[in-house]
Amino acid sequence: MTELSDPADAEDRPSKSELKRRMHALQEIGERLVALPQNDLDRIPIEDARLEDAIAQARRITARGGLKRQLQFIGKLMRSVDSAPIEAALASLDERHAAKTAAFHQLEAARDRLLTEGDNALGHIMAIWPTAEPALIRQWHRQYLSEVDRGREKQHAKKLFRYLASLPRASDEDP
Repeated sequence: MTELSDPADAEDRPSKSELKRRMHALQEIGERLVALPQNDLDRIPIEDARLEDAIAQARRITARGGLKRQLQFIGKLMRSVDSAPIEAALASLDERHAAKTAAFHQLEAARDRLLTEGDNALGHIMAIWPTAEPALIRQWHRQYLSEVDRGREKQHAKKLFRYLASLPRASDEDP
């Protein structure tokens, strides 16, 4: 009686569960590619024309069952391509999105601090945005305080937010 498989080969090969996890991970990458906005998708290095066509087709499918089958097909195509550049590009997009979100939250926090603390927060604002005009910021803060009584403070808060967003940050100016 001969042995059907060599035990040493069985140790080198991944388990069936591991293979399924890898396939599901590749399918999830495909799903992310389908869900990306077109300008972000254009930044992803997809070498395989069939994969590109499958993604474009999936973006047009509206039927739930058809989309699910197409996503499975994309997962199958992903197995035949090198997914490392795609994963790296997606990670880069995630980092860029996280940086934009953090900058947005910092901007909101600085605006809120300025509106609540007034001149006491001006030094903090000037450290982040050194090109900001202190007189203009003080004027908008005074207008904000007078508009709180009238219930129109949101307009001035938005105006201050847009102004701060338009300024270059101190870290942007460093070489």
